[in-house]
Amino acid sequence: MTLYDSIGVGYSRSRCSDPRWLASVLRAVGTGSVVNVGAGAGSYEPPRTVVAVEPSLRMLAQRPAGLAPAVQGVAEGLPLGSGSVDVALAVLTVHHWSDWRRGLAELRRVAGRQVVLTYEPALHADYWLTREYIPEVALLERSRPSVADIAGELSAPVVSVLPVPWDFQDGVYPAHWRRPAAYLDPRVRGSCSALAQTSPSAVARGIARLEADLASGAWAARHADLLALPVLDVGFRLITAGA
Repeated sequence: MTLYDSIGVGYSRSRCSDPRWLASVLRAVGTGSVVNVGAGAGSYEPPRTVVAVEPSLRMLAQRPAGLAPAVQGVAEGLPLGSGSVDVALAVLTVHHWSDWRRGLAELRRVAGRQVVLTYEPALHADYWLTREYIPEVALLERSRPSVADIAGELSAPVVSVLPVPWDFQDGVYPAHWRRPAAYLDPRVRGSCSALAQTSPSAVARGIARLEADLASGAWAARHADLLALPVLDVGFRLITAGA
């Protein structure tokens, strides 16, 4: 069983595409045929996708009708011939791969261009929810490849910042940076793999402290600067490599 076979319930609802990020992904992908690697339930999948590859059967079952054909498989052994597509796309998936270097090598093998949406683990480790309430998340984040690691492996000439608007629609871990009460909802927490992979007791303790700080006004007093911002850089990056 993969991680998302156990935590992927409802991902098609909670982890929908945000149109602002989708526009950035589509610009980076450009024209040509696409393989969507670690495709999940189909978020951010370009119309030019010819095949999607995803290890979790639970996630594959949530793909809407009309998307590209999908197969069960892993990034480290893509079921495609060398050079069989123009672009290999990987959205918020590299940090879950068992061998991320081998997976990136596979992206380069099957496609002339690679587009990877990833994040800087150090910034997630320093995110206010991690730093102030659930520091155990930092242990997980610091074990993951950095943006420089991934860009270096791909010899990527372009790394773009993807800021997160305050009203972001995709429930990624730091999506609610200006809406802290959202983390009190177990459905929101359930769509964050960082929380799903952290000790339930640690998460429960942290969320109880957050709830108390929201009720007392301590969180708002401590983070008044965030409440005035329309967007925040929490470490997400779009890496583009290849010809």
